Amino acid sequence: MSSVSQSHEVGSMLAPLPSAEDIRWFALHTRARHERVVEHRLREQGMETFLPTVRETHRWSDRKKTVEVPLFSCYVFVRCGLNLADRTRVYRVESVHGFVGTRGAGMPIPDEQIEGVRAALSQPAPCRSHPFLKVGQRVRVCGGAMDGVEGIFLSENGDRSLVISVEVIQRSLAVRIDGYDVKPI
Repeated sequence: MSSVSQSHEVGSMLAPLPSAEDIRWFALHTRARHERVVEHRLREQGMETFLPTVRETHRWSDRKKTVEVPLFSCYVFVRCGLNLADRTRVYRVESVHGFVGTRGAGMPIPDEQIEGVRAALSQPAPCRSHPFLKVGQRVRVCGGAMDGVEGIFLSENGDRSLVISVEVIQRSLAVRIDGYDVKPI
């Protein structure tokens, strides 16, 4: 995580940074296959970013290769205030379509949802993108490395999975939770 100074330059004037309470996670909609470039350019500007990635094996007729791809295609997460200076820095980055939210205003993403995605991706269990679910029982993992992570319980073909959703972008990831104890919320 980046350190925060007390002010930053906007043009030739110094403007106070938003307080810690005003800095939230937001999703940015990006041009397809430009997530890494957007994330890199935002970091170059000193902004805190998060681009969740997973490994996939791609097969061609003559070879196969394991590559790292964005978990949620066309989305990058940025932690900022929605002040004019931060919005300007974001919109100056080529390939950013805008903030996810009503009329591009940006809807804050709860820290718990971002931390849930990070916790799931830090585990050796394979993760994959999953269709967003609005229905289903919310559960919390009890014990183990994923203790406290919340999501929607799903059972497909006998595999127990936890679906962790980022509601603002209507994207989810699924992680196998065989062996973990889950309790309804």
